[in-house]
Amino acid sequence: MAEDAEKLLQLENELKVYRNVLIKAQDIIMTKDVSKYPIFVFHQHAIEVGIPIVEKKKSKGNWNIHASSLEEFHSKSLIPSENIDKFKEAYKDTDTHLCLFVISELGAQFIFLEQ
Repeated sequence: MAEDAEKLLQLENELKVYRNVLIKAQDIIMTKDVSKYPIFVFHQHAIEVGIPIVEKKKSKGNWNIHASSLEEFHSKSLIPSENIDKFKEAYKDTDTHLCLFVISELGAQFIFLEQ
């Protein structure tokens, strides 16, 4: 368990590097009324969710990042209809947090990163 907690802390520190890019992307998503629930998907392999905003090869980082939304997660059955209200309740204020869906060696999980 302690090893997982350490890996999670290390992961969160890695993700903070992308904060400014994510804040800008979230602002665009919100002001263009794309979604009230932006989700940034962090992954290291090819996935079919969202639109790419950071490629690890070009950024010399460890992560590919795609911009997505609650609506896309629902349409792709990643968040089923019966869980939408629960997701909205758990979703944190976009003025203070970024919603990340991180696919890593620890599994797939939502993380809310403070801006």
